[in-house]
Amino acid sequence: MLYKHKCNCFPTLLPPQTGGTAYMGCDPLAQTQRSKLQHRRARINQQINKEMRMRTGAENLFRATTNNKVKETVALELSFVNSNLQLLKEELEELNSSMDVYQTDRCTNACKFIIFLSPCLCLPSQDFICEHYGEDSFLYDKEIKELMELRQAMRTPSRNQAGLELLMEYYNQLYYLDQRFFSAQKNLGVHFHWYDSLTGVPSCQRALAFEKGSVLFNIGALYTQIGARQDRSATAGIDRAIDAFQRAAGAFNYLKENFSNAPSLDMSSPSLCMLVRLMLAQVQECVFERITLTTQDTHFTSQLRLAQEAARVSDVYLLVQQTMAQPLMKDYVPFSWVSMVQVKSEHFRALSHYYAAVALCDHMLLAGGEEEEEEAEKAFLQCHASVPAGPQLSQVLRDPEKRRKLGKAHLRRAVIRHEEAMRVHSLCKILRKMDILQDVLSVTHKRSLDKYSELDREDDFDEIAEAPEIQSHTHQKPDIVPPNFSTVKVTDIFQRLGPLSVFCARARWGPMRVICLNKREGGLGLTLRGDSPVLVAGVVPGGWAEEAGLREGDYIVAVDGKDCKWAKHGEVVHMLKSCSDREVEISVVTLHSHDTQVSMEGSTITKRLGSAFSLSFGSIRDTEAMY
Repeated sequence: MLYKHKCNCFPTLLPPQTGGTAYMGCDPLAQTQRSKLQHRRARINQQINKEMRMRTGAENLFRATTNNKVKETVALELSFVNSNLQLLKEELEELNSSMDVYQTDRCTNACKFIIFLSPCLCLPSQDFICEHYGEDSFLYDKEIKELMELRQAMRTPSRNQAGLELLMEYYNQLYYLDQRFFSAQKNLGVHFHWYDSLTGVPSCQRALAFEKGSVLFNIGALYTQIGARQDRSATAGIDRAIDAFQRAAGAFNYLKENFSNAPSLDMSSPSLCMLVRLMLAQVQECVFERITLTTQDTHFTSQLRLAQEAARVSDVYLLVQQTMAQPLMKDYVPFSWVSMVQVKSEHFRALSHYYAAVALCDHMLLAGGEEEEEEAEKAFLQCHASVPAGPQLSQVLRDPEKRRKLGKAHLRRAVIRHEEAMRVHSLCKILRKMDILQDVLSVTHKRSLDKYSELDREDDFDEIAEAPEIQSHTHQKPDIVPPNFSTVKVTDIFQRLGPLSVFCARARWGPMRVICLNKREGGLGLTLRGDSPVLVAGVVPGGWAEEAGLREGDYIVAVDGKDCKWAKHGEVVHMLKSCSDREVEISVVTLHSHDTQVSMEGSTITKRLGSAFSLSFGSIRDTEAMY
């Protein structure tokens, strides 16, 4: 399970299986287990950093001094420091492995990072509206409040589809926020704070892309929690778990491909690569569970299929284990995670040998013709990574005694693998507390031992030395499903500022001007073009409009105090004509430049979601009209 205690999510490992607008988050002020867990994690990391600095200083003093008495004192102090460090690391390890606290439907403070913003968005947004857009910021108090409520709710999403939609809604809304308030020329002065999902170490950046990446991480983390909570005793629950883990892999993979300069390890490329592989491994495990549920017969080929599927699960967990052993990840990933992955790799490798033995020993007769024999022989050959030593395969399949001996050899390897899984399990304090895992390992180990005892005979003097490994194969490869943000439709909260194509942070405006026009014979003396907003395409030289200060290139934003930034061409024309002979006030702004380059400091999202970020702007007409 994952969740960047950026909101309240933490990546989840799959547990073993035995059989106006109201934004609904959870109470972010409640002192729940998750919030307490995150604060404890941050506190322990601070203590570890303090002890590390003390150790570094003591080591430097030990190397520098020539006084033996001082060296003895420093050595004693170093022993105490190292002891404290070990205790703190064990405590942090236990916290990082706490999974039960993340399995409830509701949350109240604990994702990848806990997310909070400092300072608040309110004041910077108000200042920017006033300075950049030239409007009274208090007119947008409702919009600012709605944004802050959305962000507050997003910090504590529920562990279900509604929570996912809440995170996606905020993620999509960040696009509009970026366009409205974040300019390459001026920094908004807002710092985004998040905590690392595993260590609790805080990170801070001014780049909105850091906020986007953190929310995207939490989306992936929330998918892992949803997947881990499914009831996998039925195929419907397994299918939901598969879908959730594939979407989690897609979110982490999208983040890996589009996010750079990560300030924390959990969003670094090696960490995200590890998470993607971990999610796909859990998908493969779910595929095996589904096949186990749906395979009721003991047919030869069916059991070989189970053996190959189990071997496939073992291989993908082995790949995850290798990824966790990389230099950056070795000291970062919790020991319990590494142990769990290793246990699963050994466990499923043992199951692959067990099902191969069942296929050989319980398939006593080939009830069928030559075609079925050839099919069984082909399946048997493909099941092994190498050709078994001894007689030809066709002879093994026809001879019950030879099948028994080869099956016994597979069971011997299964028992060895089971015992290795149990050994690794016993070395991890966190895993020893998981009773269900202990039960699964014990039951499968006993099953293999019982089967081996059933096949064992006192006169077995010419046993097969060692059975070959099972060739991994799956009938359903996991898919990496990228996030589809277009499923959550959002409306720009600050749409009253005007069409985003024109009224954005990257456009530089002159101050708003109010032009008073009197309609004379021949009209107002101006040419209008386009929609939302309407552009003054031309002004009659020497005309009343020019004398009043209206210039070509001005945008009409209001007529007689009525906002018309979103008005169509015909609507503005109607408003001007309805003034008859009386004076009309036109509020206009002049666009000096429009920077189309998107620049971000620090972390950067290098690609934009096309589907999620598609906008519909007022089209510009090709025709002009004189008024």
